[in-house]
Amino acid sequence: MYARRVSITLKPNSVPDFTKLIDNDVIPMLRRQKGFQDEFTFVAPGGSKVLAISLWDTRQSAEAYNGGAFTEVTKILSNVVEGTPTVENYEVASSTCHKIAATVPV
Repeated sequence: MYARRVSITLKPNSVPDFTKLIDNDVIPMLRRQKGFQDEFTFVAPGGSKVLAISLWDTRQSAEAYNGGAFTEVTKILSNVVEGTPTVENYEVASSTCHKIAATVPV
């Protein structure tokens, strides 16, 4: 399993709008992507920082999303996001939600 970690800075007082966009637009789009498994979105106290983690079946699925639909997601969120989101990619070593055992050398 593969993970994408996206760090976002929100515009002031935009958490309600951000959450609505994630629930109504982004999550449905993610569910249509090949290989998408799950999405976790965390908002820091104060509402200025967001950490979003999406899980994918393979690196190839995550990369296909990054090269395609993620551009649309950044457009959807453009009115509530300051600057450019930062993306990092990871191999998932374990997960209690998805019952994943370590598959990468430790």
